[in-house]
Amino acid sequence: MGVEIRQAGESDREALVRLLDAAFMDDPVSSWVFPDRVHRGRVHGAFLGVFLDVALREGRVDVTGDGSATALWLQVPAGLPEEEDDTPARMREAADPDNERAELVGRLTGEVHPHDRAHEYLLLIAVSPDRQGEGLGTALIQPVLDRCDRDGVPAYLEASSARSGKLYERLGFAFTDRRVDLPDGPHMWPMWREPVAQRLPGLAPVAVNG
Repeated sequence: MGVEIRQAGESDREALVRLLDAAFMDDPVSSWVFPDRVHRGRVHGAFLGVFLDVALREGRVDVTGDGSATALWLQVPAGLPEEEDDTPARMREAADPDNERAELVGRLTGEVHPHDRAHEYLLLIAVSPDRQGEGLGTALIQPVLDRCDRDGVPAYLEASSARSGKLYERLGFAFTDRRVDLPDGPHMWPMWREPVAQRLPGLAPVAVNG
């Protein structure tokens, strides 16, 4: 039986913030940004809500029919942005103005984000903690990757743990050589996926530099 997927809108925002909050509450990066779990519980939703607002306004948000999983996508054009991305600053302002880490994580990932080719950017994917391991994440991602393959478009993401990176490898993503090292914290692994039609037989997906 297939997984029902629909495109989310503004009316879904509150429910999706709760989903993102729950799914990433114990994520290594979230735990680094907000080391105190009680404090994290107060501000974490507002922090991730900025990502959601960007995707709702500028990209695409897919959600399963039962609301248990969501994927946030942005289409990134080729070429360096004409203006500096203010999303990291807005995340800090919205969630925790005195916490430099709330802005730094976005700055560091932005520095290694590739801009030489247009691509689909998987900003975040979240699955409800009680539904993880059921293949919902793959069900959400695969239709976009199939479209990338048809259109000859690469895809990009940042894995926040080695475990999630292994899952993405099975979908055709490859680690790049631009690992993000959070100061005194965990690592993040940028990953790139070439469209299937552009891969040569017997070769692994091509990694790119930022």
